[in-house]
Amino acid sequence: MSQREANTEKSIQAVKWTVYSILIINFVFYVFEDRERAIHTLNAGSTFLKWAGEFANSIDETAWFLLLFMFELETYVVADANWKGWIAHTVRGVRLFCYLLIAHTVYAYMVVVISLQPSVAVEHVSDLCGLADAEVSYLYNLEYTPVNDRTCVELSNETRFYWLEKGQVVSDMAGLELERDLAWADLIEAVVWLLILLAIENVVGLQGRGVTAGAMIFAGNTLKILLYFVLITLGVYWATLSHRLYFFDELVWISGFAVIELNVSKWRNSMLAAEDKQINAGNPDAICC
Repeated sequence: MSQREANTEKSIQAVKWTVYSILIINFVFYVFEDRERAIHTLNAGSTFLKWAGEFANSIDETAWFLLLFMFELETYVVADANWKGWIAHTVRGVRLFCYLLIAHTVYAYMVVVISLQPSVAVEHVSDLCGLADAEVSYLYNLEYTPVNDRTCVELSNETRFYWLEKGQVVSDMAGLELERDLAWADLIEAVVWLLILLAIENVVGLQGRGVTAGAMIFAGNTLKILLYFVLITLGVYWATLSHRLYFFDELVWISGFAVIELNVSKWRNSMLAAEDKQINAGNPDAICC
């Protein structure tokens, strides 16, 4: 490896670990965000599935971190010659476990979408101050605010309110419709990332079998570009609602998988170089004088 190649590799590694470090910081943020939401939506009678649903973001982030690490092992750390036996089985087993966690996230988001479809009115209440002593929270644009004598006047001047969590969380119609839109955005994002994962698996699996080009690889790479565009569009949508950190998070995760794409590209180039070397070794006439 030349000095220039060594410097390029060093720069790539620095960018890679910077991106991974930012993702860890984002993970901590989501844990605290899930915890804050759980304060308003969970109680002593909440089921395990309800708890898992409220911490779906944290579970999802954990699964994606593990997947990034597994892809890093397969496409960069572990040499092809060592990709067998317990190493290959362990990595595939962890990946399968991660897929189950991500499937849970899709399920949890789907449950939220379905639960928000009915418009269940809060009965016998014509203004939010009528709930000041009910120990409920008002939700608008993902922000929970306890309803009390001080906040009820500031939060909404509507006359009809709806349950988002029966007995715990309310909003007016504008807030309910916005929560529905945001729930759909979460579900679409989770499904898109799952499709991106399958596209990456397709390319990595094919290259692992020595396939470096063809219609399947082209289709997988094209699909990923389209899906990344959908994610960026969702990020812009969240940014317009003042959730700029979600947009930033989307860009950082895309960067994280771009790092894996670099690994896959280098892996493919090394395979092509090895093939050329074998061809030239078997055909002296192919070597330029």
